[in-house]
Amino acid sequence: MFQVDVNHTRVLEFVIVGFPSLQPEYFHLVGWFFFFLYVTTVMGNLLLIVVFALEHSLQKPMYITMVSLALSDIGFTTVALPKIIARYWWNDGSLGFYTCLFQAHMIHYFGSLNSLILLSMAFDRYLAICFPLRYLMLMTNQTMAVLTLFCWVVAHIFPGISTISVTMMSFCGPNKIIQVFCERLSLSALLCGGPGQYFSDAFAVAMFILYVPFAFILLSYICIIISISRMANGQGRMKTFSTCVTQGCILSIYYIPRFFVYSTPLIPSLNMTTDIRIATSLFYSLFPPLINPFIYCLRTNEIKMIFRRWVQKLQRCLIV
Repeated sequence: MFQVDVNHTRVLEFVIVGFPSLQPEYFHLVGWFFFFLYVTTVMGNLLLIVVFALEHSLQKPMYITMVSLALSDIGFTTVALPKIIARYWWNDGSLGFYTCLFQAHMIHYFGSLNSLILLSMAFDRYLAICFPLRYLMLMTNQTMAVLTLFCWVVAHIFPGISTISVTMMSFCGPNKIIQVFCERLSLSALLCGGPGQYFSDAFAVAMFILYVPFAFILLSYICIIISISRMANGQGRMKTFSTCVTQGCILSIYYIPRFFVYSTPLIPSLNMTTDIRIATSLFYSLFPPLINPFIYCLRTNEIKMIFRRWVQKLQRCLIV
């Protein structure tokens, strides 16, 4: 939908296209895939939250960050997936102008929030491994709760500034967003006069939000690896190193593909088709929220013991 002004035609709504090369006969199948992905992600993260709420033994700083990440992952998938599911099931891809801007704001908000949560998680592990004798004094539940609240509030700043600046810009059409949700990269292509300075500014902000925390995370893990190498207990060293490898895989999935997607328009040698760009952004956006609860549940002994206890209680109830 467009509104004709004196100087240009103003966009009043946007249309989510999704994968431009996808044939219509596959629309329902892809819609079911996104629906299954959404339900699995939400249920897995809700399970982690329920376990934390019911088991007082898990109410520790490390698990507070896990629950914060789970809530953020639920928020992201709830903002991102329902509209693309509707687009492929009912061909309903239209979004009002301000609804699209709100979705874009929340998409980048949860991306910024996850980056800050991963930083706080790395900081917690750094204190626990590098300063084990002082950890309980330095990192209390109250300290982590304040740090977590700080992350949830501060993550709004840069996406908020970007959203306000977009509301003051003109979109002349077309109004089709070649992506599965509204986000800055796709919106910048629809601006009157092209992306220009807005994309450069958005790229700089995205790199700052993502890679400044990432630099501190890398620094903390370098310190952790140095501390691990000095451990006398070989079994403890391997256990701690295994935990760091798991965290490293999650961080690699989260950060590295983002760099290539955002850098493609700026580096001519990086050629990426539209469908590959969309698939890559889906991979780094939706795969971590999907696997995070399973990784943390399966690799954390305390949580595994709780699940075993729950299963044993269920078995006894069924026998009785």
